[in-house]
Amino acid sequence: MLKVATFNINNINKRLDNLLAWLAKAEPDVVSLQEVKAEQEAFPVNALRILGYEAVWQGERSWNGVAILARHQVPVLTRTSLPGNSEDHQARYIEAAVQGVLITSIYLPNGNPQPGPKFNYKLAWFERLIAHAAELMASGAPVVLAGDYNVVPTPQDIYPTRSLDNNALIKPESRQAFARLLAQGWMDAMRKLHPDGPLWTFWDYKFERWQKDKGMRLDHFLLSPNLSVRLVDGGVDRWARGQENASDHAPTWIMLDL
Repeated sequence: MLKVATFNINNINKRLDNLLAWLAKAEPDVVSLQEVKAEQEAFPVNALRILGYEAVWQGERSWNGVAILARHQVPVLTRTSLPGNSEDHQARYIEAAVQGVLITSIYLPNGNPQPGPKFNYKLAWFERLIAHAAELMASGAPVVLAGDYNVVPTPQDIYPTRSLDNNALIKPESRQAFARLLAQGWMDAMRKLHPDGPLWTFWDYKFERWQKDKGMRLDHFLLSPNLSVRLVDGGVDRWARGQENASDHAPTWIMLDL
C-alpha cells in the first residue's frame, strides 16, 4: 500500500510542530506540500529527517513554495517548474518519482481579485498545467497530480452560499479548466471514493468558518487510469485543522494498492 497525502501547510517553519505531529500520527508514505513559504536554504530538512522523511523542494522567499516528502526513501526529482513559460519564477510546481509513481505538488494560483492580472495568470497557468498533464497522460506513466488547485470543482464542493460567486476559486472559467483536465482521462480520487456529501479540505480563518464547518474542497488528487484501478481508500484529516496554530487547510490522503 502507498499512502499519498497533499497538505497546504501555509508556512512550514511557522507550523513545523503541526506538520511533525500530523506526520507522526498519519504516517503517509508520500506528501505533497504547498505554500511552504520558505527560501530554498530555510527548508527544515533535518527536522523531517528525524521522522524518517527525505524531501525535494522548490522554495521561494515569503510566498508559494512546494515540496514532496517520502518516508524512508529519497524522492527522485524530475521537475522543479511547470513548462510553458520560462519567465515565470513562482515556486508552484514540483514533480518526483517515488516507488515507481510520478507524484506532483501543485499550487495553482488563487486568482483573486478577479477580473484582473491575477485571474489572467491563474488561467494561463492552468493552460500550462493542462498541456503538461496531457504529456504525462500520453507517457503511460502512473501519475498522481496532487496539490492545492485553488478550484472548487462543483457546487457540492462548497458550503451553501452565494457570497463567493465572484471568487476566482468558483468562477466558471476555473471550473471549466478543471473539467478539461479531467476530460483527458484523470480520475478525481476523493470524489470517486465519496460521491456524495461534503469533502471540505479548507476553512477560511475569517468569519468562524471552521467553527461553523463552512468549508470547501480545494485540494485534489487526479489519478492516471493505471492508478485509478488501484485506489482503495482516502479521507481528510480534519482533526489537524482543529489544532492550535493550524493551517487553514487540512491534510487529504489516498491509499493506492500497488
